[in-house]
Amino acid sequence: MDEDAFLIRRMKNGDDEAIGIFVRKYYPLILRYCRVHIRDFGYAEDMTQETFARFFRTLTQYQHYGKAANYLYVIAGNCCKDFYKKHSEISLEDLPELADAGMEDQISVRFALSRLPEEFREVAVLFFVQGLRQREIAKILGIGLPLVKYRVKRAKEMLAAFLGKEEL
Repeated sequence: MDEDAFLIRRMKNGDDEAIGIFVRKYYPLILRYCRVHIRDFGYAEDMTQETFARFFRTLTQYQHYGKAANYLYVIAGNCCKDFYKKHSEISLEDLPELADAGMEDQISVRFALSRLPEEFREVAVLFFVQGLRQREIAKILGIGLPLVKYRVKRAKEMLAAFLGKEEL
């Protein structure tokens, strides 16, 4: 039994310590994901908290089939979409800091990501920023692996063009 399955079983049995461990494990990942999609850090935190609230509201029905992170990404994506429906502003200005990139490079990458069409942007964020594998992205977005591979390839091409580079 993997660690997540064990934690989920403990959480379903009312173990508060397991809930704390689970939240500490996944909160930074989900916050980073929400920050990519929402410009305001405060709103990104709100969407992260809403993600966990939705997860825990449906915990009794949750069936663990793989990685809990994938399910949390799906919920976070839905929270961010709900946020945009309410606020009607889509921006990627507050991408998390790119570890080895200078300020100018970070601004260029943020701008390039913001110019991608939504379906390519979502895949690019999950692949390049979150570092997820293509198979995981397919599960999260509920699309086929070949479509994910196509979108990653096209996103690379578009980002390279936006950034004025031959290849990423």
